[in-house]
Parts: sequence; structure tokens; C-alpha cells
Amino acid sequence: MRRVNPSTAIATVLIDELIRHGVREVVLAPGSRSAPLAYAVEEADRAGRLRLHVRVDERSAGFLALGLAKTTRMPVPVITTSGTAVANLHPAVLEASQGHVPLLVLSADRPQELRGTGANQTTDQVKIFGGATRWFHELGTPERRAGQQAIWRSVIGRAVAESRGLPSGDPGPVHLNVPLRDPLVPTTDEQPWPESLEGRAHGEAWLSLRTPSSHRGSAPAGPGIAPVPQTLVLLGDLPNPTQAAELSELADAAGWPVMAEPFGQYNRGRATANGPLILRAQEWLEDNLPERVLIGGRVTLDRYVARLLQHPKVSVEVVTPLTSWADPGHVVRRVHDWADIERSHQAVSSCVDRAWASRWRRANSDVARAVSPLIDESWPSGPAVARTVAHNLPEYAGLYVGSSNSARDLDLARDPHRIASGVVAVANRGLAGIDGLVSSAVGMSLARPGRAAYALVGDLTFLHDANALLIGPEEPQPDLTVVVMNDNGGGIFGTLEPGQARLARSFERVFGTPTVARIGALCAAHGVEHELVTQRDVLADRIAHPKPGLRVVEVEIPREPQRQLRERLRQAAIDALA
Repeated sequence: MRRVNPSTAIATVLIDELIRHGVREVVLAPGSRSAPLAYAVEEADRAGRLRLHVRVDERSAGFLALGLAKTTRMPVPVITTSGTAVANLHPAVLEASQGHVPLLVLSADRPQELRGTGANQTTDQVKIFGGATRWFHELGTPERRAGQQAIWRSVIGRAVAESRGLPSGDPGPVHLNVPLRDPLVPTTDEQPWPESLEGRAHGEAWLSLRTPSSHRGSAPAGPGIAPVPQTLVLLGDLPNPTQAAELSELADAAGWPVMAEPFGQYNRGRATANGPLILRAQEWLEDNLPERVLIGGRVTLDRYVARLLQHPKVSVEVVTPLTSWADPGHVVRRVHDWADIERSHQAVSSCVDRAWASRWRRANSDVARAVSPLIDESWPSGPAVARTVAHNLPEYAGLYVGSSNSARDLDLARDPHRIASGVVAVANRGLAGIDGLVSSAVGMSLARPGRAAYALVGDLTFLHDANALLIGPEEPQPDLTVVVMNDNGGGIFGTLEPGQARLARSFERVFGTPTVARIGALCAAHGVEHELVTQRDVLADRIAHPKPGLRVVEVEIPREPQRQLRERLRQAAIDALA
């Protein structure tokens, strides 16, 4: 029997059982109360059983874990001490909940007898994340007695299952609260533990979980997706980037046109590149309305898409791999299980109205010819920078896209035919906040070794998550190029209602929020390579030929012309389709 104290015993068992369930990445934010868990994960890291990532800022740690989990689709624990450390994980937990990401919070806590007494770093951590978690459980404070190992290991099995969406079909964050008493460090004068702390033989997990290979074929057979000839497929953000390809293949079999937001991994050659601009040509659209819009994923970027879905002549259907779906306009008439995609291939094969689909393809070509020169000559505008990044990504690169103008610029400017094969674009579209984007991108990079990784963000997004640069010398290092589109503040508001000329007096202070922060100096303080780029061909080279390690490429973008550029693009699209 091992000679360990109770806190060391529970920490050792919890981490061992996580590993048995396939957990290979763990993020740790150091603290005193969480010391037993820290020792356990560090020992497992030294033994090569998992990879440990230590961060000193809990908010950054939470989003790093989210980026790792979003990329691997496996639970990634983030470990914190008690008190405000736990609260700092709340933004990442909320994003994981809305984005269906298997994040697993392990928070250390004071034992029950110290709560409500004014003890240091002690607050109410029970269900601190409210309804954002798929499951919350507080373990009992460990004691020197037999019969606890089965409880500890069973709880880990349940936590992993809930985070992966087993059997609910709704993956997301889980919170385990772990009360720990002193001593919090390994001790050598303990009595033998009263029971074996070893798990099941041969490294088997305590609880056997059903592993879902896919949602395909998992649901009872239904009527499937009907062969409606004039169907427009709309792709948004999906939990798994490869799912976009599955729905895109169905559209290809039917011959339906596809409009795709710039997320996921799929053959972008099938997508209508200029969908957001085509929708602005209202007269053309009225003459070429789809009878049905079939949506996969959450569609959040463009207001004209929302207008299309509200059109009384358009029927809206959703296909979802989850138990939930987005319908903010209350317009969805039918919901399909993801398995309907596979079972509907034969039924919809070549069912498209060819003349109607041809008009959509021709509209795409006409708009592309009209707007491409405007985007190219607008350098260094946001769309021009986003296009340069997208069109020079190496094959199978990963791109983490910021939530504000970055995503919208990419949506406007990319040409799917000029994006290398295998490129995957991801974003935190669950709540679409600007927090934690760089940390999440670091997680993506670390989860895809040997593949080039990039982030495309604005200056406020970058500054908001500056602690993502704070990576210790002993930690696994990302190979990540962060492109910062610096328009000195909240440029997106200049393209929205607050940017109207009649509201100019109030704009700059409360919406524009210029910071005049020196990004190069900030990078230098963290020992991160920085380059200010002014030429398009230089940016293209930096993207096409990435260096190892973490580096920041900054492009300064004049904020004032962005609203006018979008208006010119809109008018060019309308004129092209007149």
C-alpha cells in the first residue's frame, strides 16, 4: 500500500483516471490549495502519460484549455486553486457551453469546515458557473479510510462522459470541485493507505464509455432531407470542423449552391465566395429566392442572412449534430438529425433546378469580378489583409479567426478557389467574445504539431488577451503566427449604427476607444518576435513561409475608410447583378 496523505491520494487517483479515459493535455494555473493536483499532473507529465501546460493567468489558462479541447475534441482539464482563480475561468466556461467544447474544470477548494468562516481565498464555488456546465459535482473531502477510490474514479468517468456529450449528444464544460485539507504537499511519514489506489488492470478505465464515431446512423430513420430543387445550403460554425465537409458533400450530390461562413474544413471550391454581397442585391435576390434554406451550424456574421431567413417565401430547415439548434428569428420549420445527411444522398442526387443554380453561380462570378479589384486596391484595409492571409495559407494550416471585424473581413474577401486544400478555420463563435482568442489559438497550435498555425485578430482582441504571450521557458511552445490588424480601437463600430456621421461627436471615446498601445513594445517585453508589415507581398511571404515559435505580424489599418469601403463593395455587387 502507498504511504500518502489524503490530499495526495485523491489527486493521484483523479489524474490517473483522467489519463485512462484518454486525456492527454492538461492546463494548470499554480496555487497553494491545488498543490496536490499540481504534483500529480507534473509527475504524469514527467512519466510521458500526458502533456502539461502551466499558465500564471487563469483566464488565459481557461481559453488555452478551450483551444486544445476544441481542436482535439477531447476533454481538457484546467486546474486552479480556490477563490477568484475559479471565477476567472467563467468566460471560457461560457464559450465552451455555447460552443459545445469539452472543457473540464478541476477547482481546488477549502474543506467544508473552513467555508463561511472568513478563511483566506475562500468563496462559494459550488455551482459557481450556474447553468453553463453540463454537470457539476463536488467530491467529498478525502479522508484516511477505505472505499473512496471507486467513488473518485467513477466521478471522473461521469465527468468525461458528460463533457463529451455521452449519452446526451450535447458536449460542453463540466466542473468538479475538489475540497482538500492540509497537508497539501507529499509527505513521507504517512501510514500505508487502507486500500489499493491502483485502477483496473491493464490501464483500463473504471467506467467503460460508449465512444461515438459519428452521429451518422445514430438516430432512428426518419423521412430524411427532401429533394427540394431550389435549395440554398448555408454553413455556419459547427462543433467539429470536418462536419462542414459532410453537408457540403450532400449539396454537391444535389447540385445545390452553398454559402459558407469562413469556418470549418471543407472543399471551399464548392462554396459561393460572395454570398454576403449577393444577398445585398435585393432585386436580384427577389427574382432568385431559394425555396428552402438548409442550415448546418450557427450562422452569426451577416445581417442580410438573417433577413433572408425571415423572408415569407423561404422555408428554413436545420440539420444538427447536437440536441439543440440555433433559431434566433423563430423561423425554423424542420430539424434534421445529422444522420439524415448520409441517408439522403440518393434521394437528393441531382435534384437541383439547374437553371436556378446556374444563375447563382453566374451571380457569384459577376460579383467576384466587380469587387475583387476594389478589395485589392484598398490595401491595407481589413478585407485586403484578410484576403492576403487566407490566400497564402499553406496546405492543412489552422487559422483561428477573431470574433469582430476579422471574421467579417474574411467572410467578405476570401476566394474559396484560392484557399489551399486541408485548411481549417476555427473561431470562438459560441458567444463571439473578443476575450481569450490568442490563448485559444495557442491551444490550436499545440494540438496540431507539425501543422502551420495562425491567428487573425484585431488590436483590441490582441491586447485583451496579451497574457497569452506569457509562456514560461519550460512549457511546450506553439508554432503560431498572430496577424494583428491594428485599426487603433473598435473599428467594427464604425461600420455599424454608431458609426453614422450624425453620431460622430460621441463615437471616438465610447466606441472607437483608441489605445495607442505599442504592440511591438508589448511583444518585446514578453520576448516574442514582432514585425510591422506595410507591404502586401511581405505579409504574403510571412504567411506562406512561417517560422517556428510564436511571432506577431502587425498591419496598421486606417479605420476611417472601412465604412466607405463596405458601402462601395455593396454597391458594386448591386450594380453587377442589375
